[in-house]
Amino acid sequence: MGTETGTGTTRPAVGTALPPLEIPITRTLIVAGAIASRDYQDVHHDAELARQKGSPDIFMNILTTNGLVGRYITDHFGPPAVLRKVVIRLGAPNYPGDTMVLTGRIEELDDEAGTATVRVVGANSIGNHVTGTVTVALTGRTVDRVTVTVPDEEDT
Repeated sequence: MGTETGTGTTRPAVGTALPPLEIPITRTLIVAGAIASRDYQDVHHDAELARQKGSPDIFMNILTTNGLVGRYITDHFGPPAVLRKVVIRLGAPNYPGDTMVLTGRIEELDDEAGTATVRVVGANSIGNHVTGTVTVALTGRTVDRVTVTVPDEEDT
């Protein structure tokens, strides 16, 4: 398990764990995500109506979760990465004041198709909020780090 490393590039390997991403769940994130995805259901923006329907507070919608999962994958693999397939299932709700931690592990590499399939889990304090897999197309080798050299003024 691990990666093949060259000068500033990384080739993913099956079994490689992606670094975790902590996402604070704020009211603003929940409401903005619902509005951005045109999901105007009251349980995503009105705490009183959410309580009347049996929820302790507003909660994140699946479209926001889907976007955060996509961000997690593309942030890891870099600008050349293109999401090809996202299959997720929701579990425990994301309520304001909690933190969701996204983790992932490369399950499969298809060299012929140039894709990687990553198992993703997003957990909060009450359980797994999201589980699923994401297939991402990798164009060439994926940039892991970039070194930028800025010449001194004397060199220019």
